[in-house]
Amino acid sequence: MTLLLVALGAALGAPLRFLTDLVVAHYAGRRLPWGTLVVNVAGSGLAVFLAVAVADPGWTALLAVGFCGALTTYSTLSYETLLLVEDGRWNHALWNVAANLAGGLGAGLAGFALAHLLFI
Repeated sequence: MTLLLVALGAALGAPLRFLTDLVVAHYAGRRLPWGTLVVNVAGSGLAVFLAVAVADPGWTALLAVGFCGALTTYSTLSYETLLLVEDGRWNHALWNVAANLAGGLGAGLAGFALAHLLFI
């Protein structure tokens, strides 16, 4: 049953990641991978919030593992960073990695704090 919940969450998270990237790229352009940054930061914050706030293992599998796991995309972060390096844009590549990691950690801390404020 847990596997099905993870799969259902992923079936919702992956298309949302794709659509978010399209919308963000439309407004911000494709010079830098802004869409990936948005989903990684938002998904990291949401995943930690849910991990703290949701006690039921089924809901955790559906939302934190399935949905947030498919919404966030560190494989795409790696690929897009490699493209920046291959294009000779080392400073953008370093900024991309730093922004995703720092943003994800910061959002995770914020999600943790918010869940504790609201539920614990």
